[in-house]
Order: sequence, then structure tokens, then C-alpha cells
Amino acid sequence: MTGPIIRWIMHVDMDAFFAAVEQRDRPECRGRPVVVGAQPGRRGVVSTCSYEARVFGIRSAMPISEAYRRCPDAIYLQPDMLRYAEASRQVLEVLESVSPVVEPVSVDEAYLDISGLERLYGPPRSIAGLVKERIWQRTGLSCSVGVGPNRLIAKLASEHDKPDGLIVVAPDEIETFLDPMPLSNLRGVGPRTLKTVQHLGIKNVRQLRTMPLDLLSSYFGEKMGGSLYRQARGVSSDRVGVQGGRQSISKETTFNQDISDRDQLRATLRSLASEVGRSLRKAGLKCRVVTLKLRLGGFETHTRQRRLPVASDLDATLFQVAWELFVTSSFVDRPIRLIGLGASEWGEGGDANLDLFASGENDERERRLYSMLDNATERFGKGKLSLGVLARKPKK
Repeated sequence: MTGPIIRWIMHVDMDAFFAAVEQRDRPECRGRPVVVGAQPGRRGVVSTCSYEARVFGIRSAMPISEAYRRCPDAIYLQPDMLRYAEASRQVLEVLESVSPVVEPVSVDEAYLDISGLERLYGPPRSIAGLVKERIWQRTGLSCSVGVGPNRLIAKLASEHDKPDGLIVVAPDEIETFLDPMPLSNLRGVGPRTLKTVQHLGIKNVRQLRTMPLDLLSSYFGEKMGGSLYRQARGVSSDRVGVQGGRQSISKETTFNQDISDRDQLRATLRSLASEVGRSLRKAGLKCRVVTLKLRLGGFETHTRQRRLPVASDLDATLFQVAWELFVTSSFVDRPIRLIGLGASEWGEGGDANLDLFASGENDERERRLYSMLDNATERFGKGKLSLGVLARKPKK
């Protein structure tokens, strides 16, 4: 009689993914600091940067102006999402060739359940090495791999020795692995939480583990306190492939200069509605909540939401609701730095009763047009075709 299968979860994290693709495809970028994101002199942030750029303190989400101040000699590139998506697809094919249970969590990372695969590929370290080798052979890109008995340990292990790392943490090694870690490595520990735990004199996970649950809950609340208590002990889910799915889909645009021109804002919002609508249809989702996001000067940010009576994935519906949220807000004619549109709370269809522009008998025809537009966009790129419905003037 054989014993129970030991749970082994793998986390694969591509190294500086967007920048690595650029360095792979552009010889002039190899060995140079590369920053992918907004262009210097324009508003925006760093999306990804190469490890050569990180030497200068450049990080993801840093304002592009700060990145340029730190390293003006870096190569600054705009994202090429089509190439990145193709590389991501190739990585996913490699992962699916190794394990039947794969859960992508973003364009550059995924979890695998490799429990019970030892008879096929050898011990977990051998499986991790095989994954790294196959990804390199297929894409020419490096990745960092962590393996552990659950998602938390696998994720922390993949982050521990980047780039091109490989760490396996066995069940009896969890506390030794976690003990010296700074608390900032744990999930959900932001600046505010970090400030509180430091006030308590806690500097690493080993010290955190000595704190009783009721004390942590009193300082951080029941949810966060419980999370810290469990993470300090390496307790986490070992389920892969069963996920709650995306909670929201959103797109936003940051303007080079603050604007208050309604026509420009309306056109931008139409474009964002088209992108969000296309993402919803591609994911097979329909939303019940539309969110408008506005950022004014000084990073003052506001959101407005409206719940739809029936779930929708139509660009026209998303745009109409978002625009009405804008024109009925107190921010009309005020300079806008950023505008965004989001969709959330998934539901079932029934859009014929919700479409604010078309009657029920025209809904199917319009849906076919959206499908044709989505296919054209997939093939030729964003902005090549658009539907007249998106240009219809909404109520002011």
C-alpha cells in the first residue's frame, strides 16, 4: 500500500518579462538598462524594467519622470503587447506539457500542481529544472521557479532568488525558510501594516510567529491579523486550477497635460469602453457594475459607480453609463489628469433590454458586428476598425 501523495505546488515567474522580450528581440538592448512603459517627457509609469535598470533603483510603477532622472541613458520603449502575449502563450504551452493542472495568474506567472509527477520526471527539483530548460528552449527567456507544499511557499520561493532562480522548500523546511524573511515579503503587507508591526518590534517572520492570534487581530483586524498569523506558519491553499477568476476588468489613460475638453474626454472614454468591452467578450464575461475613475491634479483620485439592471458586455452600454457618471459629477470642466473605465460583478446576459441605443430586435445584429470588430482587432491591431455606434452622441 502506498502512502498519500505529497502536495507539491510550483510557481513560475518570468524574469523582467516585457524587458526580457525586448532584450531578446533587440540586440542593441542586451546588457543595457531597458525601461518599458511611458516615454520620457510624458506622463505615465514604468511597466517593467530590466535588471540592469534596477541597479539604478528603477522599479515597476515608478513615475517615468523619476526613472529618467535616475537613468537618462536607459533605453525607453513603449510596450508591445502582441509580442508579449505571444511569448506568454508559448510559456503556457510549455507548462501544460509538464502538468495537467496549470493556473495562469497573469501574463508572466502561473501556478502548477506537480503532485504525483515524480514517477514521470523525478523529484520536484528535477521537475523545476525541466520547466526552466523547456521555457528557455522555446522562448529564449529565463524564469524563476519556486516549489513548496502550498501556493504561499511556492510564490515566496520563486521570489527569493531572482533572476533565474530555483528553490524547493519541503514541508519540514518551511519555518527555516520563512524565519529570516522581512515582513514586507508577506502577502498584503503594505506600508501602513509594516509601520504597525515595526512599532510592535517585529522585524522578521520568526518574531511574527511568536505573536498570538488575538493580539494580531486587535491591531490589524480579524482578516489581516488572521492572514499574518497563518502566513507566519506557512499555512496557505494548495489548490491550483480552481480560482475565483478576475474580479474586475479596467482600462485607463493618463494625459500628457491635464485636460478639461469634453470632446477629448468623450473620445477617450469611448476608446476605453471599446477595450473593456472587448476584454469582457474575450473572457466570456458580462458586468453588472460600471466604474468611472478620475484623477485630478495632485493625484486627487475619485471613482463613481453605477449598477446595471442587467449584465452587459457591449461597448455602447459601458460608454453611455460611464459618460453619464461623468457629466453628472462635480468634475465637469475641471482639469483631468487620468480617466479610467472599469467593469466588475459578473452576471448573466439579457443585454437586449439594457442596450441604451438599440432595440431588442437589433441587439443580435449589433452583437455580430462586435464579434467581427473583435476578430479584426485581434488580427490587425487596435484602432483599425470601429463601430459607428461608439460615435453616437450621448445625452449631455
